Amino acid sequence: MSVTYADVAAAHERIRAQAKRTPVLTSATVDALTGARVFFKCENFQRMGAFKFRGAFNALSRLNPSQRKQGVVAFSSGNHAQAVALAGKLLGVPAVIVMPADAPKVKLEATRGYGAEVVTYQKGELRDQVAERLSRERSLTLIPPFDHPDVIAGQGTAAKELIEDAGPMDVLLVPCGGGGLISGCAIAARALAPRCRVIGVEPAAGDDVTRSFREKRIVKIDPPDTIADGARTQAPGDITFPLVLRHVDAMLTVTDGELLRAMFYLWEKLHTVVEPTGALAACALLEKKADFAGKRVGVVLSGGNVDLRWAAAALANLS
Repeated sequence: MSVTYADVAAAHERIRAQAKRTPVLTSATVDALTGARVFFKCENFQRMGAFKFRGAFNALSRLNPSQRKQGVVAFSSGNHAQAVALAGKLLGVPAVIVMPADAPKVKLEATRGYGAEVVTYQKGELRDQVAERLSRERSLTLIPPFDHPDVIAGQGTAAKELIEDAGPMDVLLVPCGGGGLISGCAIAARALAPRCRVIGVEPAAGDDVTRSFREKRIVKIDPPDTIADGARTQAPGDITFPLVLRHVDAMLTVTDGELLRAMFYLWEKLHTVVEPTGALAACALLEKKADFAGKRVGVVLSGGNVDLRWAAAALANLS
């Protein structure tokens, strides 16, 4: 099952009345540091604080009347959970969200606050199996966090807006978890800026897509231990992975220590709150994981839903 730019464009029309057209920020300080002309697409300012709203709203908008009435179930560490919960509230679709019991408190509270029923699971349980069981028992439509064509198309609208607002890029850096955002953004970039190199960025401790990309086959890893909780995936999806192979040029990884430095830098210099997963792409730029000098570089800041108490403690200990 493939996704095309026509799907991304249709998704943009479908969500534009509800999704924010998030700002594109620039920084002379960042440009001087990197030698590049950098454009930050700030999805931390999106509704519910992350790009996930785009894909969730698009997917729920595509449900038939019977599916809308029965409701949906999703599994997520946090941002997809909030996105499906909010989209369900706006569209009148009941939502059940399967979340880890140790998910960030801010994400659990926000998901419940949007009116969704939260079902938690413990370490050792498989979240997709919990969601699939609920789907069968309650006749709910399953909306996975990344491996779904309507979700992918919705996520790609972020890159579509970035290129429309800031112009074609030489490089587009995108955070990568299961591959929904990177594949959707790469599809949009291929159509709107064919010469743009699309690069995904993962946490080094959760490099399932990077390994899969290098070996040209889906590689499953152990549950990752990383502060980038939105990228704790074990393998790319059956739908996302072929799209990544077709449209993405390279993959990079960054360590948790580097992520913390990037978060601090973004908070201090751009005066914008970004969560660890949301800072992945910016981290690769700031840590100079590749040569970006002299290039126009688009950077997706994918979300800002961070536990501020955790962040304050973590950043206080940053050397």
